[in-house]
Amino acid sequence: MDEILARFMEHLVGRVHGPMNFRMVVQPLMAALFALRDGLKDAKAGKPAFGWAVFTSSDHRRDLVRSGWKSVGKVFVLALVLDGVYQGLYLRWFYPLESLATAVTLAIVPYLLLRGPINRLVGRRAAR
Repeated sequence: MDEILARFMEHLVGRVHGPMNFRMVVQPLMAALFALRDGLKDAKAGKPAFGWAVFTSSDHRRDLVRSGWKSVGKVFVLALVLDGVYQGLYLRWFYPLESLATAVTLAIVPYLLLRGPINRLVGRRAAR
């Protein structure tokens, strides 16, 4: 287990400083832009913060997850594909769990962290 974690950390550092490192900036930026767009829509519609609503509103959870996936899904798939290309070219092997962890980190985490706060900030400004 320690060997797997050590390899994962080594490969993760290689992704940041190695070839194709542009995606470490571009993909979270794209996810942030989608979060901004969706957060603004949520604020206009008077919806609650996205992350909070996903975890607390079981009535609308499916619709919320579907709308989030519709926005960030393409960035997620692109992150998976680019990480697969990176692994094939530079690691000469494919590690699916590493690709999944990288794609989640680059696409889904920024989206989840930003959509709700953007909604709240814009909603508070509109209320003033």
